[in-house]
Amino acid sequence: MDEKRILLIVGGGIAAYKTLELTRLLRKAGVAVRPILTKAGAEFVTPLSLSALAEDKVYSELFSLTDEAEMGHIELSRSADLVVVAPATADLMAKAANGLASDLASTTLLATDKAMLMAPAMNVRMWEHAATQRNLATLKADGVRFIGPDEGAMACGEYGPGRMAEPPVIFEAIMGMLGSGRPLAGRRAIVTAGPTVEAIDPVRLLTNRSSGKQGYTIAASLAALGAEVTLVSGPTALGTPAGVVRIDVESAREMLAACEAALPADVAVCVAAVADWRPESAGGKKIKKADEGSPTIALTENPDILASLSKHARRPRLVIGFAAETDNVEANAKAKLAKKGCDWIVANDVSVEGTMGGDENAVAIVSAGGIERWERMAKAAVARRLAERIAEELK
Repeated sequence: MDEKRILLIVGGGIAAYKTLELTRLLRKAGVAVRPILTKAGAEFVTPLSLSALAEDKVYSELFSLTDEAEMGHIELSRSADLVVVAPATADLMAKAANGLASDLASTTLLATDKAMLMAPAMNVRMWEHAATQRNLATLKADGVRFIGPDEGAMACGEYGPGRMAEPPVIFEAIMGMLGSGRPLAGRRAIVTAGPTVEAIDPVRLLTNRSSGKQGYTIAASLAALGAEVTLVSGPTALGTPAGVVRIDVESAREMLAACEAALPADVAVCVAAVADWRPESAGGKKIKKADEGSPTIALTENPDILASLSKHARRPRLVIGFAAETDNVEANAKAKLAKKGCDWIVANDVSVEGTMGGDENAVAIVSAGGIERWERMAKAAVARRLAERIAEELK
């Protein structure tokens, strides 16, 4: 990646702060980053912080004699292997879709002949507005790739689609577009992610705290290495990673059925936090509070997705499970490996603050050959390292 360069255009929005982490991830991977910071973007991140992380000058003015002498806007637009717009605001999308060139960022977008990736970020009503959706369709027809947006709470207090995708997911999309080697080309992968939910009645349910972040980054990393990825996901607020086919499910039984329908596959990575039990029978009406005390809910065991895929007639060549433990992590992972019949168990201690629902993880790879312990790192880094290990194993 040392010879790869991206041109990063930072639009104006609260999500601009995420571009600092994205820049850090790219530089760590050996990708050069040349930033263009819009006037509105500079309201949220400073040129100094962006320049320090990019290790390059930040460009911002179209009519700057110094900037034009050093690196004119035409040269800026064509000196990179990929143009990334993050956050891609409604204004930047509108300018790009309609060929407007009123500042350095929009002029560069019009002048570029390179591939382009946009990570939209805006208020949900702006995202869903007919004008934005027309611009989105135009840009896609012009060959622009998109990553996100995610769904969730926004700085304005509203909830819905419009949050910029997380930096690790954008990073993997960039790496895939840069062609960082495709050792998994022609391979098929199944990844499960997020929680499952089991209905108690039409209102209440059993679930857990899984955010889906680790599973989504693994799906993104496998796709970036060339795999054809089916992501079977429980309910999350995350956007679909670039190049990934996503199937949304709720219950453990639905997740198993979706995994079996996605076979055959070369590898299955079972990251989802699947509910071990479900109510024996879900009420057709909301269970009312009774004067005599709390109701008794009889539970029955859910199907074991990891064990089922490990013993399936069309078993993937490599089956990997995750073990989220709060104590005796490695011992429990060894027991799970033997019980499930899979090839690897990726064990992690979810009692560590910031793991469940956070952006970092520390894992150990448990296999018949022993235990390999990894230091704590960003979930994106765990995902990429695991994807590379999978590619090596399948080779």
